[in-house]
Amino acid sequence: MRWNKTFTMVNCHAEGEVGNVVTGGLIDVPGSTMFEKMMFLEEHCDALRKICLFEPRGSVNHNVNFILPATDARAQMGYVIAESTEYVAMSGSNTMCVATVLLETGILPMQEPVTELVLEAPAGLIYARCECENGKVKRVEFTNQPAFVSRLDANVEVPGIGTIRADVAYGGMTYVLVEAEALGFEITPDEARDICEIGQQVKAAAAEQLPFSHPLNPFIKGITNFELTGPLQRENGKLFARNTVVVSPGRCDRSPCGTGTSARLAVLHARGLISIGETFIHESITSSRFESRVESTTKVGGLDAVVPVVAGQAWITGISQIGVDPTDRFQAGFTLADTWLEAVDEKLIKTRQPKAD
Repeated sequence: MRWNKTFTMVNCHAEGEVGNVVTGGLIDVPGSTMFEKMMFLEEHCDALRKICLFEPRGSVNHNVNFILPATDARAQMGYVIAESTEYVAMSGSNTMCVATVLLETGILPMQEPVTELVLEAPAGLIYARCECENGKVKRVEFTNQPAFVSRLDANVEVPGIGTIRADVAYGGMTYVLVEAEALGFEITPDEARDICEIGQQVKAAAAEQLPFSHPLNPFIKGITNFELTGPLQRENGKLFARNTVVVSPGRCDRSPCGTGTSARLAVLHARGLISIGETFIHESITSSRFESRVESTTKVGGLDAVVPVVAGQAWITGISQIGVDPTDRFQAGFTLADTWLEAVDEKLIKTRQPKAD
């Protein structure tokens, strides 16, 4: 065996969404913040993401997290999150996977019954409260960076579908949110392919028609996710709703989506539908659940924002070594539209540039 690249990967999922964690093979990358490290990987080392996520080593429903030394002295560890077609500032399910892997593999010490962690995501510091028992992380509750609404009840013209009413909100990624009833969906597993096809259409139209610029970080991309929202109900005195997020290049998030939950909390609060401290249960298309709440309110560059808290559980499923043989014709992997909905090539991964005003 003659590999020229080798990575140790801990396989993990949070409520169904795969968030594998690279714990060995990548020492550090340049950058004075985790966001700069993310940008360096995207612009100069994107082959690492493709090796881990593209076929034949990866899959369309996989994410990968690169563990790196923190740049902020308050954090115990940093991590960069890579998805199928983009690097993201924050991901809730991936954060749960990272925290679980760090503690259950002994990279960071576990204290029972509760271990408090401070992690540095590209979005900023993430405070995690991990409930632990007999060496197992049974629950990860994290306080996200602030989430805020960009638009409520905006009209989006979608070719072949018509005019759709949508909200736009940021929760660590930027979402266009549309009510499931308006598109004729109930958010059930058998609808997943149709949801993805329509979701990609709506997302593309919204990204073009509803410009988004983060007020504090112009390098954060615009709308990259579509969230289909089910009706809000009460269940045992708590708020409850189903949802699914369509992740590019066209597949459903298997979990309730942590940043999608954060974005929805921002929308619910802006509409006066949830109070500070009230519990909101978000259920995925696979019926897994995250528990969440609005911890407090704040401002982001003058915009009203909420501080979301989201909780769920992750499970380690294996440990593997990923390698690349120098004679392998698919060193950086490949994608096919039969499973990826749309084939991905490097032209879709663009260098981040500030959005024009």
